Amino acid sequence: MQYGVTLPNIDVLTLADLAHDAEEAGWDGVFVWDTLFGTDAWIALAAVAMYTRRIRFGTMLTPLSRRRPWKVANEVVTLDHLSGGRVILPVGLGATGPEHPNSEFHKVGEETDRKARAELLDESLDILDGLWSGQPFSYTGQHYAVQDVTYALMPVQAPRVPIWVVGAWPRMKSMRRVLRCDGVLPVKMNADRSSADFTPGDLREMKAYIEADRTLATPFDIVMEDETPGDDPAQAAEIVRPWAEAGATWWLEAVWHTPETLGGIEGMRTRIKQGPPRV
Repeated sequence: MQYGVTLPNIDVLTLADLAHDAEEAGWDGVFVWDTLFGTDAWIALAAVAMYTRRIRFGTMLTPLSRRRPWKVANEVVTLDHLSGGRVILPVGLGATGPEHPNSEFHKVGEETDRKARAELLDESLDILDGLWSGQPFSYTGQHYAVQDVTYALMPVQAPRVPIWVVGAWPRMKSMRRVLRCDGVLPVKMNADRSSADFTPGDLREMKAYIEADRTLATPFDIVMEDETPGDDPAQAAEIVRPWAEAGATWWLEAVWHTPETLGGIEGMRTRIKQGPPRV
């Protein structure tokens, strides 16, 4: 099990400082919200790369439907070189409800239709794979076209930068997308597209499906995100243990939800310095 922290959209120097604290406290990763307005996540992650030496990092998460995939390819590979191969690319459709930071989609004309965003996500994954292959690449999709491009800068990580994707269990179209990636951020979705509580039992079923049907030889991560009490290591371990036993490989601590964050940045720092909820 590896342990990371997810941080909200905050000042870039503060983010880099907290990432350094996380590395010192024994965390394995730092992830930052990728929002439309505020601190640019990709520039902020460049600062994280320079302030740290060991931890992995990435966005949490990038809705590829509102990004040009070739621009994402450039940014991610540049960060991979800057950090010596430590970047991860978590992606998904992005949420558009009023409770979510990405709810500004409609304010700037971004696509909000779920089916269209799924198409854009799938085509973007095709293009990232093609560009990072290092081979001459052309592509014609419903939304994007690429003509005869040979990408000059390959990722440090081989065969590519790991891509984590949101996977809605047991929706098979979503799960087929998971099979082509290197990790999953699990959620549960009913037949009517309403959300449901995701349980360790669901995780076991999802893991069995992935192991039976995934053909890629790259390692695969199952990533859970929630909160634990940093001042009670035994209780924290009890929260994480069922997920670890069910097959999760990463635990991401959502520090903005914890009681310590009532103190703002210093509250986040307190939780980070308390260290991971190890099992």
